[in-house]
Amino acid sequence: MTKDKGHKTNDQFQRSSTLFVNENQDQKARPDLALTIAQAADDRKGENIVILRVADVSYIADYFVIVTGFSRVQVRAISQSIEDQVETTWQRRPLRTEGQADGSWLLQDYGEVIVHIMLPHEREFYNLEAFWGHAEHVEFNSRQS
Repeated sequence: MTKDKGHKTNDQFQRSSTLFVNENQDQKARPDLALTIAQAADDRKGENIVILRVADVSYIADYFVIVTGFSRVQVRAISQSIEDQVETTWQRRPLRTEGQADGSWLLQDYGEVIVHIMLPHEREFYNLEAFWGHAEHVEFNSRQS
């Protein structure tokens, strides 16, 4: 929409996200970005990588990628690897990142994909897989196996 005689437009509410689906996109979200993120985490030896398709059970995102890192340094390294790979492959940066200072649970929000990188204690305590247990699991095979 364009401005017409001082009327506000809906353009100000548009964000660069797949929340706005155009006619050419599949109605069912594709896991390509989530798989890129999982692979980047795997490249930094992230463990127990799980991809959940939450689109049918939540409006927050289409996918969650959950990863375990075994030290605060590794959690940050996994986050940086993901950010670098997504920027290279998809020309995108996270909309927001939370938890970098502490490094025990780092969250990256890419709009349709939310990444949770956690230390083992936080992963066990919050147990996101159980909370979102009714979400579809997307297959991901680690290269580290």
